[in-house]
Amino acid sequence: MSHLQAFNFRRGFGPRAGSPAPPRRRRGSPWFRVCLGGLGLSLLLAGCQASRRITSRPDTLVLSTTSDPKTFNSILAQESSSTAVTAYLFEGLTRMNGVTAEVEPGLAESWQVSPDGRVWEFKLRPARWMDGRPVSADDVVFTFRDLIYNPEVPTSSRDVFLIAGRPIKVEKVAEDRVRFILPAPFAPFLRQLGQEILPRHRLLPALQAGRFNTAWGVDTPPEALIGNGLFSLREYRIGERLVFQANPGYWMKDAQGRALPYLKRVVMLVVPDQNAELLKFLQGEVDAISVRGQDYRLLKPQERRRNFTLYNAGPTLGNSFLVFNQNPDAPIRPEKLRWFQDRRFRQAVSYALDRESITRNVFAGLAYPQWGPLNPGNGYFYNERVRKYPYDPELSRRLLAEAGFRWKDGTLQDRDGRPVEFTLLTNGDNQQRVQTSTIIMDDLARLGIKVHFLPVDFNNLVTRLNTSFEWETVLIGFTGTIDPHGGRNVWHSSGQLHVWNPRQPKPRTVWEREIDDLFERGAVEMDPGRRKAIYDRWQEVAAEEQPLIFTVNPAALYAVRNRFGNLKPTIYGVFHNLEAIYTLD
Repeated sequence: MSHLQAFNFRRGFGPRAGSPAPPRRRRGSPWFRVCLGGLGLSLLLAGCQASRRITSRPDTLVLSTTSDPKTFNSILAQESSSTAVTAYLFEGLTRMNGVTAEVEPGLAESWQVSPDGRVWEFKLRPARWMDGRPVSADDVVFTFRDLIYNPEVPTSSRDVFLIAGRPIKVEKVAEDRVRFILPAPFAPFLRQLGQEILPRHRLLPALQAGRFNTAWGVDTPPEALIGNGLFSLREYRIGERLVFQANPGYWMKDAQGRALPYLKRVVMLVVPDQNAELLKFLQGEVDAISVRGQDYRLLKPQERRRNFTLYNAGPTLGNSFLVFNQNPDAPIRPEKLRWFQDRRFRQAVSYALDRESITRNVFAGLAYPQWGPLNPGNGYFYNERVRKYPYDPELSRRLLAEAGFRWKDGTLQDRDGRPVEFTLLTNGDNQQRVQTSTIIMDDLARLGIKVHFLPVDFNNLVTRLNTSFEWETVLIGFTGTIDPHGGRNVWHSSGQLHVWNPRQPKPRTVWEREIDDLFERGAVEMDPGRRKAIYDRWQEVAAEEQPLIFTVNPAALYAVRNRFGNLKPTIYGVFHNLEAIYTLD
């Protein structure tokens, strides 16, 4: 499975893919007995009003999701509800090892690069599409030249494949060879080639007919989705489940020459929210879940008796943030736009957030305050010296007073006497975000700010953010990447996910212009030390300006039923090496 190349709106945590071989399998299926009682988790763990036996299905992994996908078209996907699905179906030329984070061969079995780092030639392995056609150089050229670099295709991938504003030239050398000619050396190039390759013979007709942007929507029959990945989609029932079947023609083999993946099916149940995911896990209906901090200590004593294991992989790679709409083209009142565009207002809000309270009350202490766009999970590129915003309501008040705000009868008013109030959105299926929003409401109420809280469906939220722009304030998150360049679609002013003011023809502020320049320089700087210094400065500007007000970075916590081999949980998920996972049934 390929890794994400650009940031996407993050619904929660999820899996990915890597290698090894199973020992001899034990025959027979274990039974799981689960007792249910009451609505609270403590009652579920302590009480027992009814019980039933759950039989594990050999060679099958059952997962859950709280949102249906928005699309099956990986080029168009901008949210984790979709990319979590397309990652099963498609692969790129390279892939990332989920343990070492190193780049490994994918659809390309080898490559060569010119001494100046500008010309790369890749040899494709003999992989096939699920309809039997070979994956060829034509598919690679089509994916890049006709889709990614097509201005009519709204894709975040274009943001990360521009070098100093210029595209990469992609040309066919032979059926199994493709050449990339870069306008300049490009430091993250190999890592970015995890970009999924799509089938030219299947999608070119839609492109020529002007229908590509609606091709492979969620109403597409599963058999029409022709991929090259680990699994094919065999069934999709909206609001119920997705069923994936192992691709018998997948290219990878284990050390003994056996076909991968070992698993024959993956089932993804669509459930209402995180509470439902937890219930499904306790009932034995799903095999693994991401665990909320508040549930970790309640689940921990149950591991042996319920036959599962809890994993804590450390700080997650993704993030969670509060963002104000600064888009002058959005349907938003002018006075609110002025508030949101004032750096002092955003800084005041950041100082007003009690991140320790969020960590303690929402994540049971299993989270870390986050001040800038990267966190310790990003490793080498993380800059710990950015400006920090510890809880300081008095400093918030001073900043607001400097910006011309005043208080009357406990209510914050702007210089024209208008009370400061706005609507805060988040996805209601994520209880941690709902609870965090409640704390934010209380924190801002102490400043005299009235917040109207509105939880909505995740896909509805994403549509508001990147299509209709009908929002004032949102609490959401982004997936992350190891290399900061993967966030170019968020941080460059022209980016598809420059969420506070997206797709600007040119930067509207001095600081956005500086960040644009930093990302252009960082992409072509080949010296690791100088490159880190460039991205250190980006983090410092972002922390100073606070376009995204980061909250806390939770620990990556997972609960997995003890029926799988070759598990190597990391911040990239439990199943990042999915092709090598097998059942012990």
